[in-house]
Amino acid sequence: MIVKIKKMIKNNIQILIVNFGGQYCHLIARRIRDLGVYSGIVPYDITAKEIKEQNPKGIILSGGPSSVNKKNAPICDKNILNLNIPILGICYGHQLIAKLSKGKVSKGKINEYGKKQLIVKATSLLKGLKTKEQAWMSHGDSVTRLPSQFNTLAKTDTCPIASFENIQKNLYGVQFHPEVVHTPKGKVVLKNFIFSICKSKKDYDIGNLKNKLIQEIKQTVGNTHVIMGASGGVDSTVAAVLISKAIGKRLHCVFIDHGLIRKNELNSVKERYKRFKLDVKYVDASKLFLRKLNKVTDPEKKRKIIGHAFIEVFENVAKKLRKKHNVKFLGQGTIYPDRIESAQPSKQADKIKSHHNLTLPEKMNLKVIEPLKDLYKDGVRELGEKLNIPKEILHRHPFPGPGLAIRILGEITPERLRILREADYIYIEELIKTKQYYKIWQAFAALLPVKTVGVMGDARTYEYLITLRAVTSKDAMTADWAKIPNHILEKISNRIINEVKGANRIVYDITQKPPGTIEYE
Repeated sequence: MIVKIKKMIKNNIQILIVNFGGQYCHLIARRIRDLGVYSGIVPYDITAKEIKEQNPKGIILSGGPSSVNKKNAPICDKNILNLNIPILGICYGHQLIAKLSKGKVSKGKINEYGKKQLIVKATSLLKGLKTKEQAWMSHGDSVTRLPSQFNTLAKTDTCPIASFENIQKNLYGVQFHPEVVHTPKGKVVLKNFIFSICKSKKDYDIGNLKNKLIQEIKQTVGNTHVIMGASGGVDSTVAAVLISKAIGKRLHCVFIDHGLIRKNELNSVKERYKRFKLDVKYVDASKLFLRKLNKVTDPEKKRKIIGHAFIEVFENVAKKLRKKHNVKFLGQGTIYPDRIESAQPSKQADKIKSHHNLTLPEKMNLKVIEPLKDLYKDGVRELGEKLNIPKEILHRHPFPGPGLAIRILGEITPERLRILREADYIYIEELIKTKQYYKIWQAFAALLPVKTVGVMGDARTYEYLITLRAVTSKDAMTADWAKIPNHILEKISNRIINEVKGANRIVYDITQKPPGTIEYE
């Protein structure tokens, strides 16, 4: 969340994070708060004078999708570098410090995305790191010439200046992302900056988050009622239980079967929600959604159509409820990565994809309430534990609101839905049987709009290709492909080909995020 200047004074922010539209900007703030230090995000056009008035212990310049060499690239006030407040530049911020200090930033011969090995020279910023460490990169430009008084702290085989320092001016930079879990020693780097360099003191505790959110919901909703989209997934379940704690029976949950859910999903959702004593209405709107999605192939159009269709159904249900209740709000389980990929938090951010619950119509009769909008998935799960939600629900794999619509690339047809449902069911069933499921962040099957030649029983086949995706992650901002044992993959493949008519080839996706996303559309 971008912090307003007046609010910054009240909250006594120790570490200011200057936002250049990076995908991980909010994650930086979250990591620092996890270390017990209050941090806040400010827009890149904040002035040096405004920062000086707040007297922070340190400043972090975030990453961003732009190039510092572009004509309209977001550039901060140059005087910020002369405040003698410790500054850490991350990725774009690293390059910006170099450029503003009269160094050189150039387009690299090759881009660096994903895991790289750092060759480290241990100093105050990188103290505690070994000579060789894994780091997560996501950049095209690189610092190719250091300004005067700067020293190189680390490099990779393709990035000669992966970290630098200027002790005299208290300036530090890292080309890699210390805030993501795939930089294993990233927490050490942040600790070094926050405590050793900035001399920050621990002043932040997230233990009271549940009570704080409940109080905010009470103040927002007042005496009105909330209609809540409840899919049975982690986010919407935690949001529903949280809102229920705040307003009780004035919450009305709605499970919409849009015809794009997984095999046996409706029955399992009903069983899960019985234990929470929530008021849940089950609506079969599959014909409406499938009619609107007929012959639609563009993923952005799919998401927008689904988002608008959800609102149409919610509005109809709310209209009936208004005969008895004062329904004013639509509750949603939106979390921060949804907003990041939809480029919602920052005008400089690049839109990755429009999430269905963030592509809402301009005119709505309901106000939206999203109590989890500033949390990552692991934060949602921690909150769920405080709400006494069982672990088997909290650690279910994420399932997107648009459902199988974005796991069928291209046109959605009843035949493709049948094939994918059966394939996905077998995949997840085998992961559970072999005790792989809870080792994995998310796993699913997707259907590609491609047919391949095969042979079954000495006869030629020409059927669909199914791709299996499984990733490990903590917060969904970065992800690595899961190393499922070969014999398990083999069994899954054999079962799908033998049991699912219409599929004759199975592939396993080993793409990291970035450069890929977890979902295909």
